[in-house]
Amino acid sequence: MPNQQKKVIFCMAGVLSFVCALGVVTALGTPMWIKATFLCKTGALLVNASGQELNKFMGEIQYGLFHGEGVRQCGLGARPFQFSFFPNLLKAIPVSIHVNVILFSMILIVLTMVGTAFFMYNAFGKPFETLHGPLGLYLLSFISGKYKFLPLKTNVVFSSCGCLVMILFASEVKIHQLSEKIANYKEGTYAYKTQSEKYTTSFWVVFICFFVHFLNGLLIRLAGFQFPFAKSKDTETTNVAADIMY
Repeated sequence: MPNQQKKVIFCMAGVLSFVCALGVVTALGTPMWIKATFLCKTGALLVNASGQELNKFMGEIQYGLFHGEGVRQCGLGARPFQFSFFPNLLKAIPVSIHVNVILFSMILIVLTMVGTAFFMYNAFGKPFETLHGPLGLYLLSFISGKYKFLPLKTNVVFSSCGCLVMILFASEVKIHQLSEKIANYKEGTYAYKTQSEKYTTSFWVVFICFFVHFLNGLLIRLAGFQFPFAKSKDTETTNVAADIMY
């Protein structure tokens, strides 16, 4: 492939990585990761509410990794509230998982920015080390956004930061019932039960960035570089001939 086309491909990959980094930075600080609705069970049972009457006991909540807001309803009108995970909810949430979500999000941002620099360096500079060349770009795309199987004695699966962010956050929400814990925080009189949850903008930004790294890997391959650990047919033929000779 002509050098000019390679420059265009590397520039495209660099721009995509940069946009991903900005997207994750924005997502990290916004309270738009998940939106949930919850029912005030105590109030609904007291008046034996059903059908449309349950709307008077339905609240909603929206939050991100650092803060959020919502509305509680138990038949006596709406009660808006705001909260912060640090330090307000440290005793109510699975802290280790939540901290890991934030940590891997920050690592994802750093690696994506480094990947952007590598792409631009390959487009306009003259790479002189393996890490700066195509292998370095494959490595960063893998770490930032996808799984990789290495040809070892046993297949070792390396998961990406982007994938870990989504898996850990989803487990925190679904398995550890994060929305329900937030709704019931410091509510001694009433008990709330989660009714519905849906991921919102910030979560899907990370999801899109996860797939952008796949696209970056394909762009590198399109530029004419072999995938790492891939052997050409000529190399295999040479090895076979050498084996026969010995």
